[in-house]
Amino acid sequence: MAGEQGHHRGGAQGGGYAVGDDYMRAIRGDDYNYGGYGQSQGQGQNQAVAVTLGKGVAAAAAAGSMLFLSALALTGTVVALVIATPVMVIFSPVLVPAAIAVALLTTGFVSSGALGAAAMGVLAWMYRYLSRGSSSPPGSDKVDHTGAKLDSKAHEVKNWAQQRMDQARTQ
Repeated sequence: MAGEQGHHRGGAQGGGYAVGDDYMRAIRGDDYNYGGYGQSQGQGQNQAVAVTLGKGVAAAAAAGSMLFLSALALTGTVVALVIATPVMVIFSPVLVPAAIAVALLTTGFVSSGALGAAAMGVLAWMYRYLSRGSSSPPGSDKVDHTGAKLDSKAHEVKNWAQQRMDQARTQ
């Protein structure tokens, strides 16, 4: 097992490092035993500082560019609001009813499409259920069970009503 691990770590005798081991230590910022392959402790410290400095510069560049894009989006939003406000005030007697009409039409078309799709699904299910080919559609066993329960309950109610009517006649 030890020879197997040594082979996977880069050497047949088990003394080598895995490929990228120093690189991963530098990424993680692990200073413990940093600077393998016979480097002195001072060189390892210099490399750790350089890696940390590089990470800081990369993070600052990314944060700065995102901050610039955020400021640009905010500026564009403010300019669009300044330009659109007078237009909205002038056209508001037309835009408000138009927006309501568009909302109602959109709601109507979307609900109509959804109900039509649901109806087509139900019709397809009913066709498969009624044709009962080699296999029954999903849920048909529940429909059959529910139908049987309803039938038995209807007979119970009919018998109960018949008994009540007979009792009322005899009194």
